[in-house]
Amino acid sequence: MDVTLHLAQDPDADALLGRSPLAALIGMLLDQQIPMEWAFKGPATIARRMGTQDLDAHEIVAFEPETFARLLSDKPAVHRYPGSMAKRIQQLCRYLVEHYDGDPEAIWRDVDSGPELLRRLEDLPGFGKQKAQIFLALLGKQLGVRPEGWRQAAGAYGEPDSYRSVADITGPESLARVRAFKQETKAAAKVAESARSAGRTKSSGG
Repeated sequence: MDVTLHLAQDPDADALLGRSPLAALIGMLLDQQIPMEWAFKGPATIARRMGTQDLDAHEIVAFEPETFARLLSDKPAVHRYPGSMAKRIQQLCRYLVEHYDGDPEAIWRDVDSGPELLRRLEDLPGFGKQKAQIFLALLGKQLGVRPEGWRQAAGAYGEPDSYRSVADITGPESLARVRAFKQETKAAAKVAESARSAGRTKSSGG
């Protein structure tokens, strides 16, 4: 795997994401409750603090949990919740060691269909369906991993030019479009929740 990504909006961090499948997976894992580019800078920060140019699942698993948590907690912290994320990263790496001999690329190297790849991604600790679909879309759109039916398996995230997720970020302009989409989605969800709350109040009061 050696591609040019622009998810972190930082040359060194993006270079690591483009050559390391594990870094890309960890960035996807971190991508919640913090800005997208902060999440995808995380793997490079972790590698630097480990004193290595790359990330290796076996090495991460070998860390004492408290030591690895401190590594993520040092300022600037890798995530808003560095302790819980350190635990999740080690769980992910342990799963990769046990099921793929520590080689994350094996998840998709021999896969023959989009639904099967989605199932494998959903099996990863910390990956629900949405996160798995977004990563599947990233694999297909930017990393050249396109088994039969991958777009359908990725759902709306697999649609061309959809600007829904990190799978569509190729630079500052597309990052702004994805961020705008997320904000619109969040605003619409708030409106819908307010309407539901109003309906429940009216119903109970009636």
